[in-house]
Amino acid sequence: MTDFVELWIYLSSTPLFGLTATVVTYVLAQHFYARMQHAPWANPTLWSVVAIAAGLVLTGVAYPTYFSGAQFIHFLLGPTVVAMAWPIWQRRHALREQGLSFLIAALVGGGAAVTSAVALAWAFALPNDVWLSLVPKSITAPVAMGVAEKIGGIPALAAVFAVLTGLVGALSGRYLFDAMGLGFDRIGWTARGFALGTAAHGIGAARATQVNADAGAFAGLALGLQVILGSLILPLIWQYL
Repeated sequence: MTDFVELWIYLSSTPLFGLTATVVTYVLAQHFYARMQHAPWANPTLWSVVAIAAGLVLTGVAYPTYFSGAQFIHFLLGPTVVAMAWPIWQRRHALREQGLSFLIAALVGGGAAVTSAVALAWAFALPNDVWLSLVPKSITAPVAMGVAEKIGGIPALAAVFAVLTGLVGALSGRYLFDAMGLGFDRIGWTARGFALGTAAHGIGAARATQVNADAGAFAGLALGLQVILGSLILPLIWQYL
């Protein structure tokens, strides 16, 4: 037993621990997700976060220690986002024909996201720095942190709100789209994907990619548009106000 404890202390303090824990946890969560026939509630990102957070708390491993290994996976987020441009390029003809429609949809969707954040803040009487952190909730977390800092919010809190928004969108999107009567033809998948990418950024785009290629491509497009529009327009509006 003493040897096991010493081995655990050694492994938990090395970068290999964070990397291995992340990969193993996600592979198991992905297997469970497949066994559940890709049910939204079995989203592997959600259960990976829950499992790793619970594991860190129960074992007493500090987050910086875990992240010293997980940062190698974190680094891959950049190339992954860039790679999302390829499916969009394959559908460039649709973009040329409907580019203005996508831009208007992105503006309306982004406006709805900001309006809902302000409405929540007003309903719960949130402090100024908290509701300003909530405003960029539908922009992917790294950009949301930068926007929140520019408009007077708390970057760390903005990241939490962004991740929660993405998880809620990925979990509830299918049920909402079914209730709205969106079909499963090319137009329906395009609408589902674009809406999910607009409201739930990267996590929603990942969910859309797992379900349908067209949905994933247009979710990536929506994610990119929200990043560009949100990072430009929100600070300008804040300065104007």
